[in-house]
This record gives sequence, structure tokens and C-alpha cells, in this order.
Amino acid sequence: MEKLLELLEQDCTIPGEALAAAAGLSEEEATTAIKKYENDRTILGYQAIIDWDRIRKETVTALIEVNVTPQSQAGFDRIAERIYQYDEVESMYLMSGSFDLTVIISGRTLREVARFVSERLAPIQGVTGTATHFILKKYKEKHLVFRPQDPEEREYIFT
Repeated sequence: MEKLLELLEQDCTIPGEALAAAAGLSEEEATTAIKKYENDRTILGYQAIIDWDRIRKETVTALIEVNVTPQSQAGFDRIAERIYQYDEVESMYLMSGSFDLTVIISGRTLREVARFVSERLAPIQGVTGTATHFILKKYKEKHLVFRPQDPEEREYIFT
């Protein structure tokens, strides 16, 4: 069944028959397993990876390192839950190393991201420090490579 999950993670648009065959299952077994995984929240959702630069949608993505003071009994979980409730938060991870949490957010502008950090994230009780890193260019995400765009005619200078 692990193979089925790996195949879905790579491409959740594979037709059921092809998915089952690749996983070595009957179509009925694959369908039943997928429903079970959806119900027990092993499969949390399905999502397309979009290269927004190709349609020239202006967004800013930031990786924020967050240091926190763990709370008694709840550890990092209570603070993490408070942070991940914000719509801007796309992903969040508990880390080992020199900071505790990684928060990945997107906004329309640098100012919008800065406002999130200064007005929402930093004031949370237990947050002791943040460091914001802006993503300048995506090369690969979820095993998918972002190809460079073909140069447009207007970019050439004719003399």
C-alpha cells in the first residue's frame, strides 16, 4: 500500500486503473485503500504545484525562522497551533538546530509579509525571535523542477 501512496504523491491525477496497476493492486483494492487513507487523514488533500511566475502573478514567499519558549506540558505544540491557524501560513515545521520552527508564508508584497511578522507572529507570547528569508527563485518543489521561461522577443535588443 506504500507504493500506492508514493504514486499519489508523485501525481494524484493518474487514472484509477493505471494507478492500481502501477501499485500492483486491483482497481477496487486501490479505491478502497484511497478512501481509507482519506478517512483516517493519511491523505490530507490533493494539490497542484503551480509555477506562478509563468503567468506573472506577483507573490512573495518567505521562510521565517522562529525561536520560541516551549510551554510546560504542551511543549511547542500550543504555540505552533496558534501560528499555523493564520491563512498566510502555507507550511510549518518543528526543527532541530539553532531555531525551533520554520514557517513558510506567501503574500502579495514584501510589506505584507513584514506586517505579518511584526504584527501577528512576533507578538505571540512565547515567540522570542524571528529571522525572515525571502525566496528569490524556485528551482524545485515537491520533486518538480521549475524550468526557466523561454526568452521573449521583447527581451532582445536589435542594433
